[in-house]
Amino acid sequence: MDNYDLLAHLKTAGIFALMGLVVLGAVWLLLAKILPFSLRKEMEEDQNIALGIVLGSLILGISIIIAAAIHG
Repeated sequence: MDNYDLLAHLKTAGIFALMGLVVLGAVWLLLAKILPFSLRKEMEEDQNIALGIVLGSLILGISIIIAAAIHG
């Protein structure tokens, strides 16, 4: 594998990583709009640990789906 192939693969990986981050951010914003309460208030002020665990699990699940879609 020469230098050109490596740069092409790095460029492709960077583009897919950026696309994955954009999709994950869009899902987060959509979730913030759909939920009937403020995520920030619930987690920071009310110390809702259960909500943090659920949102963390949701983010991991969406990230795995995005990675599988990108990987093919």
